[in-house]
Amino acid sequence: MIRTLPRAWSRLLAVLAAVLVTVPIAPAGAVADPTSPTVTWSVQPANQQGPDGRRWIEVTLDPGQSVTEHVAVRNFSDAPVVFSLKAADGYLTDKGRFNMLPSNEKSVDGGTWIKVQEKVTVGAKQTKVVPFTITVPQDATPGDHPAGIAATVTSTGGTVAVESRVGFRVMMRASGTITAAVAIGDLTATYRPSWNPFSAGTIQLSYTATNDGNAAVTGNGRTTVAELFGLLERDAPAEVEELLPGGSRDVDARVTGVWGLGLLRTTVDVTPDILVGDPTDADIRQTSGTVTVWALPWSQLALAVILALLVLAVRIIARRRRQRLAQLLARARDEGRAESREAEFDASRAGQSG
Repeated sequence: MIRTLPRAWSRLLAVLAAVLVTVPIAPAGAVADPTSPTVTWSVQPANQQGPDGRRWIEVTLDPGQSVTEHVAVRNFSDAPVVFSLKAADGYLTDKGRFNMLPSNEKSVDGGTWIKVQEKVTVGAKQTKVVPFTITVPQDATPGDHPAGIAATVTSTGGTVAVESRVGFRVMMRASGTITAAVAIGDLTATYRPSWNPFSAGTIQLSYTATNDGNAAVTGNGRTTVAELFGLLERDAPAEVEELLPGGSRDVDARVTGVWGLGLLRTTVDVTPDILVGDPTDADIRQTSGTVTVWALPWSQLALAVILALLVLAVRIIARRRRQRLAQLLARARDEGRAESREAEFDASRAGQSG
C-alpha cells in the first residue's frame, strides 16, 4: 500500500512494509537473497527541512505549470543504503487500497508527470530529503491524475531479483471543469424471506459502481424498497468506497424489514463526494438505479393457510357437535313423548278395568 500513516505508527509499519511488501521483477517463485542484511525504511511527504506531516501530496495545477515537492527517505538500518526513487501511475487494488504500477509496467498518465533523481544514498539511521518536480502537460485533461512515488531496494539471490518498495500517493489535478459522477450498473435484487412468520425478510442487492467523472470520489446515498405500490417503504444507507476516475468496484448491500408483499421496487440513489480539493465549483451529479422484483411472504402465507385450516376444523367440529346435540335432544324428546303416551295408555286401560 502506498501511503504514509500517522507518525506514531510510521516507523513500525514502515519496517513491516519494507520487509513484507515485495514486487517480483523476475520469474515467479523468486526469493530475496537470505544472506543479505535486513533493510528497513520509510518514505514521507516533506518540505525542505523534513517530513511535514502530510499523508500524501495533493496539488492542483494549470496545464503547463510545474511545482517542486519533496520526499523524505529515512533509513532505519545499521548501514548506508542506496535507494532507487521511482514514480508511477496510481490505481486501487481489488481491496480498495492505493498502489502504483510495478517497474515492469509503463506509466501513461500521472506517473509520467513526476521527475525525480534515480538514486539516493541514505546513511545509517539517517533521513535524506529529495526534491522532485511535477509538470502538467499542456494537453492534460481536467481532473485527477493519481500517481505514487516510492523508494525501492532490489535484492538478488542467484538468478532472481526482488524489488521492495515503500512510498505514498501523489494526487495531481489538472485545472478545468471537475465532474463527479458515480454510475450504477448491473443492479440486481433478490428477496430473502424469513422463515419466521413474525419477522420480515431482506432484499439483497448487488451492483457495479463506476466513476464516470474526472475526480476521485466516494459515494453516499440511500437504498429504498417500496412495496404495496409505495404504501410501505424501507430504506438503508448506500455507500460506495473510493473510486478513481474510470475505476469501478462491485458493491453488495441489503435492506431489512421487507415483507415481500408482491411487487418490490428497489432504488439506489448515490451522490458523489469529491476527495481532493474544493468541490464548490464542481459539477456533482446524483445517480439512481432501479430494479423491480416480485416476492411473496411464503412463511406468512403458510401461517395464514394453517390458521384458516384450524378455523375451518374448529367450525366443522363445532357444527358436528351442535348437530349431535340436536340429535340427542330430538331423541330425548321423542323418547319422552313415547313414554308419555305409554303412561297415558296404561292409565286409560286401568280406568276401564276398574
